[in-house]
Amino acid sequence: MHTSFEGELGDRSAWALEHCSIAMTMDAIGQRSSILILREAFYGITRFDDFVRFTQGSEANVAVRLKHLTGLGLFTKHPYQDHGKRTRYEYVLTDKGSDLLPALFALLQWGDNYLQPEGTRPLRLEERATGEPVRIVARGASGTDLSLNDIAIIMDSNRASALTKNV
Repeated sequence: MHTSFEGELGDRSAWALEHCSIAMTMDAIGQRSSILILREAFYGITRFDDFVRFTQGSEANVAVRLKHLTGLGLFTKHPYQDHGKRTRYEYVLTDKGSDLLPALFALLQWGDNYLQPEGTRPLRLEERATGEPVRIVARGASGTDLSLNDIAIIMDSNRASALTKNV
């Protein structure tokens, strides 16, 4: 079972990997520490010390990753100052960062299904208004849940010439 490549992608040798959005995303945020920082941001963490504590990363690594993720536009920094202490910064997800929610929650769902002991899940995602479970799925414009066999991968014809190698 696999998705089918259609159109220009039928000849996979004509496709330039450096333009792959998945590869680009992994290059940008694929480090484990970045994913854990994003996880904590989705759980409501905004302060540096809490990112260090909950990701169990070193201060140096968390600082580098937060700087990188902020540079990518996934976080904005907002100053705050606790009474009697120096000014520090909170890291708040931007819309661009929040758009990673389905990807991170899909990783959580996959881990629950395939890595946790059967019948156990440390966390549960529920729709706040109804209490119904949340599932991350591939869904077509018609509202139908899609399987891998239902999806064709087609190169955008507007970008085809820019994304293919000169053969």
